[in-house]
Amino acid sequence: MKQVTRRKFVRNTGVATGSVLGFPAIVSGQNLNSKIRVACIGVGGKGSSDTDNAAREGGEIVALCDIDPNMLRRKGQKFPKAKQYKDFRKLLEEMENQIDAVTVSTPDHCHGVAAITAMAMGKHAYVQKPLAQTVWESRIMRNLAREKKLATQMGNQGSANEGLRRGVEVIHSGVIGEPQELHVWTNRPVWPQGIDRPEGSDKVPAGLDWDLWLGPALPRPYKAGVYHTFKWRGWFDFGTGALGDMACHTVNMPFRALKLGYPDRIECEMASRPYKETFPLSSRVRFDFPAREDWPAMKFWWYDGNPRDRQAPIRPYSDITANLVGAQGNKLPAACCLIKGSEGEIYSPDDYGQNVFLMRKGEKSYTNINNHPACKDIPKVIPRSPGHVKEWFEMMKDPEKPAYSSFEIAAYLNEVILLGCLAQRIGEGRPIEWDGPNMKSKDNAEASRLVKRDYRPGWEPKI
Repeated sequence: MKQVTRRKFVRNTGVATGSVLGFPAIVSGQNLNSKIRVACIGVGGKGSSDTDNAAREGGEIVALCDIDPNMLRRKGQKFPKAKQYKDFRKLLEEMENQIDAVTVSTPDHCHGVAAITAMAMGKHAYVQKPLAQTVWESRIMRNLAREKKLATQMGNQGSANEGLRRGVEVIHSGVIGEPQELHVWTNRPVWPQGIDRPEGSDKVPAGLDWDLWLGPALPRPYKAGVYHTFKWRGWFDFGTGALGDMACHTVNMPFRALKLGYPDRIECEMASRPYKETFPLSSRVRFDFPAREDWPAMKFWWYDGNPRDRQAPIRPYSDITANLVGAQGNKLPAACCLIKGSEGEIYSPDDYGQNVFLMRKGEKSYTNINNHPACKDIPKVIPRSPGHVKEWFEMMKDPEKPAYSSFEIAAYLNEVILLGCLAQRIGEGRPIEWDGPNMKSKDNAEASRLVKRDYRPGWEPKI
């Protein structure tokens, strides 16, 4: 088995020292003898726990922002000293000198605008997954984190799992030989998509500021039960579909372990009936990655679709999952990451990479990597997490403790995932040659255009 030294691992993954993949040391602007002052943008749903977690780690919650007055009032009762806002633009303008960091937990379409504006002011940022809605936003956020020397973290909390980090170490050790194929699937969407925009309009509910909810998206009529609250994920203007929503979790471990970088070709190989404004109900997307260091070129297939839908979900061919089905009691996991290599295969049957199983050549069954004899002597070279949000706070205080899902790696992962969303929008059977460093297609002008959204006037990120 090919072993990896700590120095080589750090060079390949950049996750164990104060310089994360070339990330410069942070010079924090706040007084580290006082509490870190945090403004929380989006405080309902996941934003509620993000706000509470920031406070739990010692942050002083100085501002709360939400377009829903009920959410704002409820969270304001817990943090009565925090100023309340409906518009994050006004919050950032008025409190620029009174905050050190922001959490961003809005619908996807506002992630980039809010985070980029705050980061350009020099504010540290914790942003929910997917990090941003477009390739351009992801790249800008990564560049700002470097330029401004900011502490950042994406909200894919599985990054803190012992199982995920151990999985990366095991694959880097060479235990499955040369990686050849990656297959990842999910049981999403569990929200409406694969539909047309309904006609007409409905009365906006009392208290909902529909214009602020739309944010950078172009105007459209309010329709009850179509967009707000949870049903926005499947719409091009507001969400990123099943791929954008879940791959930040399920592709997190293999992206790191397989050193994937930018693909040079992407294609939506098959999909359910296309619609003008929403992602397909089910799809299969292929990413072609070039050779990396001493590993050969490889392919990654993404599959999605809700098994409870009328239309069957798209999944890998049975010969690909034969061993896995047997290990799972003749039933395919609802969500899974499967990596096939020249000397074996590894799978994780959950969204977060918590449990990882290995079967090497000649073996008849999978074994948890914590119990597999081939993994026993593989060194632990990735620091273990004190907690996902705590990592972000530690990074703000000490640049020698970088967050594992800082934007240096998270924005890279998010950008690659969004290329799959881009391929879904281009349509079935239309391969796209991709120039990753320059964020453009070599052969498809439409794909290049979709790298950046059309911002509604007044909602462009302030860089």
